[in-house]
Amino acid sequence: MAFAEHEVLIRRDAMAVYLYLLDATNLPLWREGVRSVKLLQGPAGTKGAVYRQMVAGRSGLSIPADLEITQARPGAEIEFQVTSGPANRTGGYYLSTEGSGTRVRFALEALPEGSFGFLDRLGLLNRMVQRSVCSEVAQLDRLKDVLELQPATQ
Repeated sequence: MAFAEHEVLIRRDAMAVYLYLLDATNLPLWREGVRSVKLLQGPAGTKGAVYRQMVAGRSGLSIPADLEITQARPGAEIEFQVTSGPANRTGGYYLSTEGSGTRVRFALEALPEGSFGFLDRLGLLNRMVQRSVCSEVAQLDRLKDVLELQPATQ
């Protein structure tokens, strides 16, 4: 198992950040490797909604990866799980108001998959997965840039 988390302070109110994160179609705007996202089932932005992400594969081709919202607490928390695709992940965005901004923590957990037992015995697969989740949560810095460059809505 691999786990990583990263946090940033974004100069936007918690509800604006929450609504942006809740709309999974925004992922390609700040998550490297996510090429497109569309709603597959359920009402958009609600618990149980399933989105199909097209993510960059190692060969350069797009690979489908389905993401389900498992928890949505307005202005405070969004949890999700990737249910299909190249890597199963669970994670969440946790928001808290801090001064005139919002502190966002992105936590992500992954289990190594596949029949790479020899790599597991050597610990190589776990190190590769750990690097991957660390890289993914660090992209929260890009979210900060994207949101702070947008005009604030009233």
